Amino acid sequence: MKKLDLFSKYAWGVLVYTIGVILWGAFVRATGSGAGCGNHWPLCDGEVLPRSPGLETIIEFTHRATSGIAILLVVGLLIWGFRAYGKGHPVRIGVVLAMAFMITESLVGAALVLLGLVGDNVSIERAAVMAIHLVNTFFLLGFLTLTAWWSSGGRAMQFKGNGLAVWILVLGMVGMLVLGASGAVTALGDTLFLATPGIEGSSQDLSPTALLFLRLRIFHPTIAVVISIYVILAGWFIRRLKPQPEGVYLSHGLTWLLLLQLGLGYLNVLLYAPIWMQLVHLLMADVIWIVMVILAANVLALRKAEIEEGSRAFLTQSLLEETPPVSVKST
Repeated sequence: MKKLDLFSKYAWGVLVYTIGVILWGAFVRATGSGAGCGNHWPLCDGEVLPRSPGLETIIEFTHRATSGIAILLVVGLLIWGFRAYGKGHPVRIGVVLAMAFMITESLVGAALVLLGLVGDNVSIERAAVMAIHLVNTFFLLGFLTLTAWWSSGGRAMQFKGNGLAVWILVLGMVGMLVLGASGAVTALGDTLFLATPGIEGSSQDLSPTALLFLRLRIFHPTIAVVISIYVILAGWFIRRLKPQPEGVYLSHGLTWLLLLQLGLGYLNVLLYAPIWMQLVHLLMADVIWIVMVILAANVLALRKAEIEEGSRAFLTQSLLEETPPVSVKST
């Protein structure tokens, strides 16, 4: 990768800031503060600045304010990207799609408020919108990541000649979207229905009359294990299909992150999903998604000659590291 210029640093900064906004949004949901501004949007309780706000209002208003700043940052990214990069450069594609998903992110957030899908609402509609919200968030993070990656020297992805790798990566990403959506609904259920220790809580989760929120407490961990195994195996196959150093390191890193996330998920269940643990779990999910996007961008941008050259260099380095030095005895 090239030395980061001002635009690249700005792009990575916008990505990090957006993750912070996402985590604060999760804090809003986890604390039940989504109705802190009533059913008004974009105003808060019908006012630009709420007077004598309570704690819930402060939490919700802070999220709206930071979200507004995020929109402005992405607008700046869009304008700067078009000024700094010529026609056909992948950065232009990245900033346009990042802006598009930032707009839909705001619209989904507005829908949650205007439709009353906040607070103690336990409808299936809320679960569906929360799942959509998570998927849109992942797409937003994905295109912000690609923008930063391409501006840092990454080449545009090419799908021709990479058919098998494309399908492996796409299936893994679709699986992560499904896992993320189920996790979003499960986290909402943990907020609305506090987990009950012991047999009573388990029987409640398995009851035929249990809501979707409760049932996902059982199914989400299973989904997580299945999809994590697939992604780990997919990374192993990609390493052998295209054994280029950067891709190898990224796939190894992805494997360890997934294993860590499974451990955090288990800990989250043991602790009955405290707010801080939910935020850590979400942060790790965002990081895993970003690493997957970078892995895909790296692997699919490689050309055959570069793969062969990178493979030779990587294998040569590995052999040198594994071969013990030969001592020469003086006679």
